[in-house]
Amino acid sequence: MAHLLHIDSSFLGDQSVSRRLTARAVERWRNAHPGGTVTYRDLATEPIPHLDGVTGMARVLPAKALSPAQRDSMALTVQLIDEIKQADTIVLGLPLYNFGPPSTVKAWVDHIVAPGLSFDVESETGLLGNSEFIVLESRGGGYGPGTPREGWDHAESWLPHAVSMTGLSPRFIIAELTMANSKPAMAELKPLAAESLSRALAAIDALWAADENAA
Repeated sequence: MAHLLHIDSSFLGDQSVSRRLTARAVERWRNAHPGGTVTYRDLATEPIPHLDGVTGMARVLPAKALSPAQRDSMALTVQLIDEIKQADTIVLGLPLYNFGPPSTVKAWVDHIVAPGLSFDVESETGLLGNSEFIVLESRGGGYGPGTPREGWDHAESWLPHAVSMTGLSPRFIIAELTMANSKPAMAELKPLAAESLSRALAAIDALWAADENAA
């Protein structure tokens, strides 16, 4: 039975464009996979603890050397990696905050990069590469080629490198200029924002169209 891991991270709730995109993706995935199951994780309402001076070494120390706090941290890592291994597809909502990913997404990545669990230490082979990884990114401004802030989107450039050891390979679908409808200074960009959102929705609709037609 097909299984999807759905992850949101925006703190904007119903106003979030990335949440709108992931909801659309999950709907389309369900249509293409009747009877498929979904695991949902909301990093904004139930954030994953950031690694600190106590828990940071939990993934590299021998199990018998772990403190209680480190054992708890390691147990969460195992749970998060198991969620990925059980999923045929992962859908991650990724808003751009201050030109980078939400810190909660960084914490998720820090937990899932674990020797022996998400990659083989000796061969450095990723162990999570069987999961399709769709990243639905929302950007308040414009960061495309030729724009004043070209290259300022450090979320899109960071994530593929961050998860590369695990074997995950993210495919990005991006809607940008999402602040045009709420920021008067960007009012003239509303048509471009609408075009960007329309392209993103169309790309989402095409993801599993062949599966849906065959179902």
